[in-house]
Amino acid sequence: MSQTERKIRVLIAKPGLDGHDRGAKVVARALRDAGMEVIYTGLRQTPEMIAEAALQEDVDVVGLSVLSGAHMALAPRVIELLEANGQDHVKVFLGGIIPDEDVGKLKEIGVARIYGPGTLTDEIVGDIRKGVLEEVAR
Repeated sequence: MSQTERKIRVLIAKPGLDGHDRGAKVVARALRDAGMEVIYTGLRQTPEMIAEAALQEDVDVVGLSVLSGAHMALAPRVIELLEANGQDHVKVFLGGIIPDEDVGKLKEIGVARIYGPGTLTDEIVGDIRKGVLEEVAR
């Protein structure tokens, strides 16, 4: 089965000490309803745990949900670990409370898209499909 025939595999993770996961669960459900395979790691994951799960599950996308304000430490570390595992093809998406001044820096280090509160799940689904298809086309 080729990349374009198989389901997109998405890991949804809650890094850090943030205990609020409603948004992550809503996104996970929307992605699953859109036909993607979704692995939800649960709360309080370390970047190392997330990168290892991404490797073991052979995912196309990692979605991080960060509401704690630790996004500038957690997202770069996850990306660094994915690259160290040879997973630079994995797209990283970030959702949560992200100040405008951090958006450019996060995109520079490799975050594909950043979503704030109120983002429509259809937008996230579309962006993930587009990001994975672009990667396959390379």
